[in-house]
Amino acid sequence: MSRVRTVVRRSLLLVAALLVAGLFLPESGRMPVVGASKGDWHPDTFWSHPWGRSGVHKGVDIFAIKGTPVVASSAGIVLFRGELARGGKVVLMLGPKWRLHYYAHLDQTVGNSLWLDAGEQLGAVGDTGNAAGKPPHLHYSLVSLLPLIWKADGAPQGWKKMFYLDPLAHFGGADQ
Repeated sequence: MSRVRTVVRRSLLLVAALLVAGLFLPESGRMPVVGASKGDWHPDTFWSHPWGRSGVHKGVDIFAIKGTPVVASSAGIVLFRGELARGGKVVLMLGPKWRLHYYAHLDQTVGNSLWLDAGEQLGAVGDTGNAAGKPPHLHYSLVSLLPLIWKADGAPQGWKKMFYLDPLAHFGGADQ
């Protein structure tokens, strides 16, 4: 019985160490659309209200020529690569600090690797999903799996800001 306890205790310590390590991994925060500059998105696109069926726009739309490469903003594990009704062709990654990186409306996805380094191409700008017929762009959302309670505010759906992070702050909103 004590052997089982030892194995369980060691397993719990290993899981706890992995969870804590994920918080301290460096996050590069690079611009996901190659060649994009400040003029390629509206600075108030994040948390714009009202916004379609979701009510609030929980990401940033970065406009570019269809087919422009989209790269991983941070290194991470690819959790999903496929199609969704509203997002069209998408890639969902788990990156450092237990954050999800969501890339939507892609013209195409590239590769099938489960791990992507920051700056590695994952797709191309498109107009798939509910962006069909609209100017090509990347919808990029950044979601914290750990609630950041101090980020919540009185905006419409403002309590969700403890999970949805401003992507412009992530990559500095600057030319990169």
